[in-house]
Amino acid sequence: MKGVTSVTVSVPLTIRRRGGRKQIIGPDGAVARQGECGAGVVPVRGDPALIKALARGFRWRRMLEEGRYASISEMAKAEGVERGYVGSLLRLTLLAPPMVEAILAGRQPEGVTLPALLEGVPVGWGEQRNAHC
Repeated sequence: MKGVTSVTVSVPLTIRRRGGRKQIIGPDGAVARQGECGAGVVPVRGDPALIKALARGFRWRRMLEEGRYASISEMAKAEGVERGYVGSLLRLTLLAPPMVEAILAGRQPEGVTLPALLEGVPVGWGEQRNAHC
C-alpha cells in the first residue's frame, strides 16, 4: 500500500532480581553475568522502573491487539491496576524506536524519566526528539 508506513518494536525480555541486582534474561533463557554478554543478553544499565513500564506497556498493547481483552477497562480490571495507569503505560508504546533503544541502553536524555513520560509524550517522533534533547 502506498503511503502507509508501519514500525513494530518488539522487546522479548524478562527482568529478574538476583542478589539485589536486576538482570535481563534473553528469549533463549541465557543470563548475562557481570562483565560479559551472551547472545541476546544485555545487562540492565537503564532505569529499571522505566524499563519495566515500557515492557508492561508493550505487553499490554500486544494483548489488546491479539484480542485478549476487548478494552483498556477490561484489561485494567484483570491486571488489578487503575485504568488510567494502563492508558499511561500504553502511551509509552508511542515513543520513537530510537528513544526506546536509548532507554533500554540507559542512554536516554536527562529529562527522560518515568514521571516525565507519564505526564505526556508528543505523538510525533520528531517532536519527541526536540522535547527531550
